[in-house]
Amino acid sequence: MTHAHGGSGERTFIPLNICVLTVSDTRTLDDDRSGDTLVARLEAAGHRLADRAIVPDEVEAIRGKMAEWLQREDVDVIISTGGTGLTGRDVTIEAARGLFEKEIEGFQIAFFLVSWPKIGTSAMQSRATGGVARGKYIFCLPGSTGAVKDGWDELLSKQLDYRTRPCNFVEILPRLAEHLKREGR
Repeated sequence: MTHAHGGSGERTFIPLNICVLTVSDTRTLDDDRSGDTLVARLEAAGHRLADRAIVPDEVEAIRGKMAEWLQREDVDVIISTGGTGLTGRDVTIEAARGLFEKEIEGFQIAFFLVSWPKIGTSAMQSRATGGVARGKYIFCLPGSTGAVKDGWDELLSKQLDYRTRPCNFVEILPRLAEHLKREGR
């Protein structure tokens, strides 16, 4: 990823390489509507789908796929859908947090604020979360298509766009892994 500036202070869009992970015991690529919705939106915005997978609601499977993608040079962002609720099988957050070097607490708050006007007190049941790992972003969205639309349309599409002012996730992406370079990792 490189920075691109226009001549008059205008910024140029920078496409990111994004992986989409659906967490579900029952979905397949044929009926993964939330994954399809996310892929369609990120591609329409001008980003590239780096990879896509479906894994069961198991910490090892989720963390394993995310860790695999974190090793790839051609991945900037991982977005998961599903497994963010409160039931016993909802373990996406626990899996992702095991990889985070930093958590983006504001993402959960922002997601709550977007959800509140639409679903009221039910917004408390979502644990949508974001974090940083190995110089990349991980965002965990709920599995419903509506939640994926809200997360992308209201939050991620803006913060993953270099043109968003006053600041965005893209402009600091090159600096997320500074500590890894210092530590020789």
